[in-house]
Amino acid sequence: MALWIPLTIMAAFLQNLRSAMQKAIKGRLSTTGAAYARFVYALPLAVLYVWGLEAAGGVRPDPNLTFLVYCTLGGASQILFTVVLLWMFNFRSFAVGTTFSKLEVVLIAGLGAVLLGDTVGPIGLVAIGIGALGTMLLAMTEARLTPGALLRGMTERVTLVGLLCAMLLGASSVFYRGAVLALDHPDFVIAAAYTLAVALALQTVMMGAWFVAFDRAELMRVLRHWRQAAPVGAVGMACSVCWFTAFTLQNAAYVRALGQVELLFTFLASVFFFREKVTGGQIAGILMIVGAILLLLLGEVA
Repeated sequence: MALWIPLTIMAAFLQNLRSAMQKAIKGRLSTTGAAYARFVYALPLAVLYVWGLEAAGGVRPDPNLTFLVYCTLGGASQILFTVVLLWMFNFRSFAVGTTFSKLEVVLIAGLGAVLLGDTVGPIGLVAIGIGALGTMLLAMTEARLTPGALLRGMTERVTLVGLLCAMLLGASSVFYRGAVLALDHPDFVIAAAYTLAVALALQTVMMGAWFVAFDRAELMRVLRHWRQAAPVGAVGMACSVCWFTAFTLQNAAYVRALGQVELLFTFLASVFFFREKVTGGQIAGILMIVGAILLLLLGEVA
């Protein structure tokens, strides 16, 4: 099995866990505060990870301008995604925007081809398309959004906002892959680790500057609740290590497409642990996602 496959599955599992932990601290921190906790408490661990790899005989990569540009764009895209997502929730028909924000993987395939020359084969395109439709169906079902309402909402501004969310989140994956590739380092593990550490440092500074300028009270809450927030950063750092290493080894579109297995984990948890009722739409969406993943692995890249 190609190494990027178990790495991506582990990343999806850890992302699911991190999201649950972030929800648990939402009473203490705002959405932006919880997002910042991911960065500021993950940074020291990422630096220690790079140091450990160097101590074990790894050679630190030499950064270049292309690397720094891609890292900055990736970090900024992630932060802007959070801002735009919050803005979208102010719209009356935000469910429509949320549904279209699930087209992230489709946009990654296009952006990766333009910026990095990453090509996606015919079977891969079909798998990505099926997976995107499955995630949209899940979003529609959870929001109790009918196909008619979705079609009517396509003429509203919230649709563009949802697509912007998808573009920003997808762009961050492509930019991070571009940053790792720009290092042109023979050791993919330390290249991914170094990229992650630099990206987290940039995000900590960028978002920290915003908090200092506009919301110092929330910044103090992030620091005050470090006991609850630090574990989120630790799990987020482990999650990002898996994502970044997978991006080093494989096309970002394939990695994020396989990463949709996260939704399967969420679905199984809701059924077996929380005993929640499931609908036909949810089952259909999950089956489409599972089918897309199997098609991707068996027919294209495994």
